[in-house]
Amino acid sequence: MAHITWKMEDGCEISADVKNGLNLMEGATANNVPHVEGECGGCLSCATCHVFVDSSWFEKSGEIDDIEDTMLEMTDVEREENSRLSCQIIASEELDGLILHVPEPE
Repeated sequence: MAHITWKMEDGCEISADVKNGLNLMEGATANNVPHVEGECGGCLSCATCHVFVDSSWFEKSGEIDDIEDTMLEMTDVEREENSRLSCQIIASEELDGLILHVPEPE
C-alpha cells in the first residue's frame, strides 16, 4: 500500500492509502480529489487526470510512454516537466509518501 498526498493549488491536501496495483487516478477519484476526473476510466484516452509529480518523486513515478506523452499535450493546464497522467502511475510500496500537485483548470 502507498500513502499518497494530493496537494491543491489553494493549499488544501488530501492524503489516502492506495492499494498496490491501483492507478493513482483511481485512488484520487475514490477519495474525491478535486480536478482529477478520469473521464476515460484510465484508458489513456483523455487527459482529465493530469497532475504534477513533486520533483523529489518524479524519477520514481515511472516512464512516460509515447501515448501518455501525446495525451499530456492535451491537458487543460499547460504541461510542465513533471506532468503525468495519474492513471499511468501505479501504486506500489516504492511510492509510499508520493506527493502529487493537482492543477486547477483555468
